[in-house]
Amino acid sequence: MLHEAVLIPLVLFTALFLFVSLHVLAASGQFPREHRAPALMSRLGAIVLYGTIGIAFINLLVAFFAAWRLIPWYAAVIGGGLAILAAPLVLQQFTDNFVDGRASLMSFAGAGALLALLLIWLAGRW
Repeated sequence: MLHEAVLIPLVLFTALFLFVSLHVLAASGQFPREHRAPALMSRLGAIVLYGTIGIAFINLLVAFFAAWRLIPWYAAVIGGGLAILAAPLVLQQFTDNFVDGRASLMSFAGAGALLALLLIWLAGRW
């Protein structure tokens, strides 16, 4: 049984892992360069694409750090696995225009960054 104090970090970890997985799926549709959406072909589009990939990577590192400090390993494996398996199903619910553009990359990376900040705050408290 999980202790009640672990439930909130576990839910945040799973949601963060879901946003990272959604970002990876949305960004993977932009490679190779010939298949990239017109909105991401410009210099600004490349900055958005590679910048959000960097943010998503930092979010992933924070998720691992928080899981190490706050969550039992078996709960983190189950929550992370659930997020990875749910990501394609969740991404299908968005429109193609959203997923293929800048908005999805910035939204998923930004939401993940907010959750990462919450997890860092929680890790600092405990």
